This record gives sequence, structure tokens and C-alpha cells, in this order.
Amino acid sequence: MAEITASMVKELREKTDAPMMECKKALAEAAGDMGKAEEILRVKLGNKASKAAARVTAEGIVGVSISADAKLGAIVEVNCETDFVAKNDDFLGFAKSVADLVASKSPADVDALSALDLGGQSVEEVRKALIGKIGENITIRRFSRIEAKGAVANYIHGGSKIGVLIDLVGGDEALAKDLAMHIAASKPKSLDSSGVPAELLDVERRIAIEKAREAGKPEAMLEKIAEGTVQKFLKDVTLLDQVFVKAEDGKQTVSQLLKAKGASVAGFTLYIVGEGIEKKVTDFAAEVAAQAAAAQK
Repeated sequence: MAEITASMVKELREKTDAPMMECKKALAEAAGDMGKAEEILRVKLGNKASKAAARVTAEGIVGVSISADAKLGAIVEVNCETDFVAKNDDFLGFAKSVADLVASKSPADVDALSALDLGGQSVEEVRKALIGKIGENITIRRFSRIEAKGAVANYIHGGSKIGVLIDLVGGDEALAKDLAMHIAASKPKSLDSSGVPAELLDVERRIAIEKAREAGKPEAMLEKIAEGTVQKFLKDVTLLDQVFVKAEDGKQTVSQLLKAKGASVAGFTLYIVGEGIEKKVTDFAAEVAAQAAAAQK
């Protein structure tokens, strides 16, 4: 049996917010597999155990760049260590310049972007100089670029912590803005079911089967129950099937809204600063106590 260490229990607890003993039991049952242990906790505790999936922990901003004719758009996530630096004018200017470069030069990846010229220096040289000036590590995490089939619109929320680019075919600027705001609020994973990774559906299916089994449902019904759960999951995470956040009747889906407006969405990109990154959380009181103890020695 794999050894279950205190650090493993702590990591799972931080990811799920589940009780410590439940985390330890789940890790033991999963033979130390962190992903499997998280699934076990979701079966036992429900969606409370998926806390980490929505938790934003790293700092930085989302920057965007859209051409004057709205036919080209770029979005980039640039990270730093503290929210204070995320509001620094030099940092903000760097993020905007990087987004403009993505739009105009279409680099293949972050390495290619870092090699591009920015005011007579490479982006990488500018980044390093900014680190030296500000005193914090700064990284370019990811970017996306859209050559629009229709017109590109964007929405930035929460002090540039959430950013959306959307390519709307037909409709008007107001509709594009509303849909971008909807995406920021509802956080769809894809446009439709074809864009949802199969592994996500497999996880939902397994969890549904285990929860139904623990509830005493007949084995013959488990697959049907799981399929119903997966279909509900798809409606929750695909843009076209989500209920529009501004729907007056509380029922109109985004797909129905688009049909009524004679429009369609060719694609979208949603960035949430720090999504999926775990930032070290320091207990200040404990740190001071530890320093005091060290000083006494």
C-alpha cells in the first residue's frame, strides 16, 4: 500500500475543502492517487469537493487587443506574484503590448512570442528588465488569437481578472457584449458538446454511477442514471445549452437567443487569471512565530 503522507493529505484538503480524515481515507482507498482520491470525495461529499476547480489563486491580468475593424483579436494572461503589482502601470503596459504583438504577429507559442521585438528589445528582455524594476517574477502564461468569421468583441471583468473574446457572426455589438458577459459569468467549457473533453465526461459518469450505487439503486439502472447526469453536465458547461443570464423568463438558452437574433457564435476564449494554478498561502502569524523562535535559538 502506498504511504499516505501528511503533505498529501494537506494537498487534497486544500483542493477539496473536505475534512482531514475524509481526505486521508480517500487517499488510502485510492492508493495515493490524488485524482482518484478527489473523485472518491466527490462521490461521498458531492460538488463541495470540487472547490479547487473554480478557485483562482495566482495574480496578474488578462489583456486584450482588437483591430479597428473587429476582424482580429488577441487575449493574453500575464502573471505576477501579488495583486499590488497587477495594478502597476508598467505591468499593465507590458501586458497590453504583448496582446498587441500576439494580434499583429501571430506567434506559434509563448517561446516564439518571447523572441519577438518589442521597442528594440525582445519580449523576453523586456520581461526580465521589468522583473528587475518591479522586484517580482512576471510570466506570460498563455494567449489566444482569433481571426473572426464575423466580428470580435470582448469583455473584461473584476479588474482584468476575467477576460473573454467572442467571434459573433450576425447580430450586433450589443448582443456580442451581452454574450461575452454571459461567458464571463457562466464560464462554459466549450461552444457545444463536441468540444467537451471525453475524460471530463468519463469522470462525471463514474461519479454518477458510484453515487447511485451507494444510494442503493439497482445495477440495471446505473448506466441510465449516469447518462442523465452526463447530459445535465453538458447543458451546464456548453455555451449554446446554457440558460442566458439575462433571459427575462429564466429559461431562454443562448442557442434560442441566437436563433431569435439571426446570429451564431463562431468561437470564444475565456481566461480566468490563475485558473488551475495553486499559489502558496502563507500563515503570517505562524511565520512570525517561527521567526521569533528561530531568533531565540
